[in-house]
Amino acid sequence: MQDVKKKLLAAVEKMPAFPKSVHQVLKLAADINCSQKDLVEVIKNDPVFTLKILRLVNSAYFGLSREITSINHASVYLGLNTLKNVALGLAAVGAIPKMSGSGLDMGAFWLHSLAVATATRLLGTKLGISRDEAADYFASGLLHDVGKAVFALYLPKEYLLAFEKAAEPGVSLYEAEYQVIGATHADIGAMLADKWNLPADLRDAIAGHHAVQNGGSSQLVDCVFAANQISKKLAFGSAGDFEVEPFPKSVQDRFSLGLEGLIEKLPTLDEEVEHARVFIKLGEAQ
Repeated sequence: MQDVKKKLLAAVEKMPAFPKSVHQVLKLAADINCSQKDLVEVIKNDPVFTLKILRLVNSAYFGLSREITSINHASVYLGLNTLKNVALGLAAVGAIPKMSGSGLDMGAFWLHSLAVATATRLLGTKLGISRDEAADYFASGLLHDVGKAVFALYLPKEYLLAFEKAAEPGVSLYEAEYQVIGATHADIGAMLADKWNLPADLRDAIAGHHAVQNGGSSQLVDCVFAANQISKKLAFGSAGDFEVEPFPKSVQDRFSLGLEGLIEKLPTLDEEVEHARVFIKLGEAQ
């Protein structure tokens, strides 16, 4: 077990760090006494990042009726928490290299992640979350599978074996990872969340999005789990796992609906995922 942990830590250490400005944004946003002005000043010090945030805010994703021309203006419109999550999402996409040697198609991976992000936000909204919380839900869905990228990039031979195992009927990639590597993408994703100093709720969603079977998971984690199954069922991209897991009773009770019923309640998912693609485009741009 120590060997497995050492191997995982070594892989996580190879992952690129966030830009300094994003680290400062996360640190500031975690402080309840942080002011909007402090956050804006940090972002303004990074002109490239400022430009990306303004492009995102003015895209169809936010669908504003008028153009936002400054970070000050953006912070007033979006609020502190949404601004933090926008910065976080763009930084995470930018930090993950595009190529992997393990058969994980990063284009398909990001499309799956965007669909999960969008569906998580929509499901949370149906359960009555605020606009501020909606940004947390989107970020959790976007990064739920980030551990797969670490495996694909830095343990490519083992991950290729896990992919081959997961191609067998009835075997999920999650189970195959454990059989081949001795840990899952949720385990290594949580370790990366620690390295990146991600907020606790986001780390918990990354760590727990496959562990809802026993009940007792948070509303956010249940939304990520349900959104993940919806995205697999509707074949939005692919993150290497095609097994649609049944909803445990606790998740069915949370939504008072099963998988098919929830899909019917998300008629705009296609269009909203399309609008969200700007996250990947801007995040990957140098």
